[in-house]
Amino acid sequence: MIVTTTNNIDGRTVQRYCSVVTGEVIVGANLFRDLFASVRDIVGGRAGAYEEVLSRAREEAMAEMRQRAAAAGGNAIIGVDLDYEVLGSGGSMLMVSATGTAVLLADPA
Repeated sequence: MIVTTTNNIDGRTVQRYCSVVTGEVIVGANLFRDLFASVRDIVGGRAGAYEEVLSRAREEAMAEMRQRAAAAGGNAIIGVDLDYEVLGSGGSMLMVSATGTAVLLADPA
């Protein structure tokens, strides 16, 4: 399935706009990982544990969005937007949401 942030796909025609589709994932932060990330931030290193969690959450949100697009009859998603939000007391949770428009593309000429 083609997934793009653009509103069209070169060389392809949108036959039908199926639905707005979303995928949301909320992940909790681990206390030990937070502590370790804080220490790394102080010494100037990258927070690899956070990067891994963020990457996994983004991929899960995108996968959920693709499943919903297929269920709506789409074979592509255009206009994708990714949003990140910190939730919970003390920012203990991270929400990643992916939103786009499921479309049915005509076969390439």
